Amino acid sequence: MLIPVAEAPELDDEASRVFAEGWPEFIFHDALAKQYSERRDQYFPHWNFYLVPDEASPEWLLAGCWGVPIAWDGTVADLPGGYSDALARAVTSYEAGVEPNTFVLMAAAVRPNQQGRGVAAQLITAVRDRAVAQGLAQVIAPLRPTLKTRYPLTDIATYLTWTRPDGLPLDPWLRTHVRLGATVLAPAPASQTITGSVADWEKWTGIALPSPGTYVIPAGLSTLTIADGTGTYVEPNIWVRHA
Repeated sequence: MLIPVAEAPELDDEASRVFAEGWPEFIFHDALAKQYSERRDQYFPHWNFYLVPDEASPEWLLAGCWGVPIAWDGTVADLPGGYSDALARAVTSYEAGVEPNTFVLMAAAVRPNQQGRGVAAQLITAVRDRAVAQGLAQVIAPLRPTLKTRYPLTDIATYLTWTRPDGLPLDPWLRTHVRLGATVLAPAPASQTITGSVADWEKWTGIALPSPGTYVIPAGLSTLTIADGTGTYVEPNIWVRHA
């Protein structure tokens, strides 16, 4: 059962603890996204959800997700540049009075002990149906492909073409969406750009960065570049559209 986050404040602390485990620390330091996060919370609190069982149980919190509404003309050319750009478009369009027609599923997470049980599919289906019921007939998502961390040197445009012998995507998160009827639209090679000092990046990644250069970092989908005392990481995603 999908419920708005505002209806279950007693789950907030658990959600913060459980879901933070699934994301690398550096992903929370996107300066562009931070510019819009407070207004996003103000404008779209009704698009934050928890997934809970139909009946109460000791493991009440199964998963969570959030998204934003935007105006999109349905073409690849009009897609936001990625995660940060989608957030910016949602906020600035709302302030300009632009009528949205598309729901962007920005992030989703399943608690670790519920993974592999079909919970992610339940969550995606439920939020997709909720969006359509609210008049947002188009549902898209900038996916963070989970297996990409093993191939940080591979271009995202190449990675999204990789398939298994059965024809489904090699990446399990992308595969979950495709199984639910999603269509792969395009790569988002610069979905997020995260910068910080060398000390910041050493803290965020837990590895030493002793000299300028290019580094493979834990949980990175691409590489980190250190130059002039600053680290720059560009996160690639994959755009998909749900029917």
